[in-house]
Amino acid sequence: MSNSKTFLFVSIDGMTDPLGQSQVLPYLTNLAKKGHKICIVSCEKKENWDLNHTLIQTIVSEANINWNYCFYKSGKPFISQLQNFLSLKKKVISEIKNSKEHTILHCRSYLPGLIGLYSKKKFNSGFIFDMRGFWADERVEGRIWNKNNIIGASLYAYFKKKEKEMMIASDAIISLTDKAKQIIIAWNLPLNNSKIQVIPCCVDIEHFSKTNISLSQLELLKNQMPQLNNKFVLSYIGSIGTWYMADEMLAFFKILSDKIPAIFLVITKDGPELIYNAAQKAGVDINNLIIKPSSRSDMPYHIVLSTASVFFINPTFSKLASSPTKMGEILSMGVPIITNTNIGDVDAIIHQTNCGVTIRHFNQVDYQIAVDNLLRNLDSYRDNTVSTAMTYFSLMDGVEKYDAVYRLF
Repeated sequence: MSNSKTFLFVSIDGMTDPLGQSQVLPYLTNLAKKGHKICIVSCEKKENWDLNHTLIQTIVSEANINWNYCFYKSGKPFISQLQNFLSLKKKVISEIKNSKEHTILHCRSYLPGLIGLYSKKKFNSGFIFDMRGFWADERVEGRIWNKNNIIGASLYAYFKKKEKEMMIASDAIISLTDKAKQIIIAWNLPLNNSKIQVIPCCVDIEHFSKTNISLSQLELLKNQMPQLNNKFVLSYIGSIGTWYMADEMLAFFKILSDKIPAIFLVITKDGPELIYNAAQKAGVDINNLIIKPSSRSDMPYHIVLSTASVFFINPTFSKLASSPTKMGEILSMGVPIITNTNIGDVDAIIHQTNCGVTIRHFNQVDYQIAVDNLLRNLDSYRDNTVSTAMTYFSLMDGVEKYDAVYRLF
């Protein structure tokens, strides 16, 4: 492939963040192997950079990817975000001006998307709008912006206007879900719908694989948690709060644990208070809870200890564009899922593949039906998990789809 063009991947999230390591670098290193010339411009959090920059520098150097970054400022929410945006924009403009080749900006989410929009107009750069979700709606529904005050209302109006501008001006749009693609098509914007490519959050099926784990390491982990023995282990993996419904998940667990001996294993780096409070409300014995963190390398071992895994997500409009990363990871480890409807393409996938249970309403009746369904069909759901992960969430399939987009330029 000719190197007459450079793909400039622009991210407000850091490559040294867990998200950068799991949801950005696996794609970019594989795209570089396919011959694409790639440069990353990211905004790094100092504490994550201190911990991980040597590792990340090794990964990008081995893949022949250039990595340029600024440091993430935190402070007053709006002011620090603006500072981060301007620092990132300055780095991107410098890269474009110093490049002797045609530059295509691959912009991850909306703030980088604004840089893509600017560069398209100013420098005639290529522009891939990797939208990730309806960001402005997420900010409002996640209560980060309040539309009832002038600042929140102005920010929302500005970004909804820019959202459409970015979609129209871009050369390609990446959506995480087919549901979001259909919503965009229904807006009847002056754009060719074929430029919207759906690529969900994929998973490294080699890393999240029952066949690739060390049995001795698994035994060590089991020995640290003897209370899991002969119990139904319901797990929850990831951060808690904002979108993830701790009260509802504990109410579901209460019904499960009233039926059979069960443990709720929560794998999170967040503090345990939310889970303990939710357990108290639901009447769950805290002796049936285990809350502990895990590194990415140990995550497959924690997941494989699960009999099933639950995640309930607040089903707002913006979540129709969401593809939970944990879904592919859990299924890839052979573990069935319990979740709620109206989250991206999640319920459609579960219904098509029979790899778990969905609930429509957060109430005792629906929890009871779901528990009975899960216990009755557990083995058949488990049989369909890995094949579902390979069909819908394979990293290499995601790389092939990105490669097809890159080859448009």
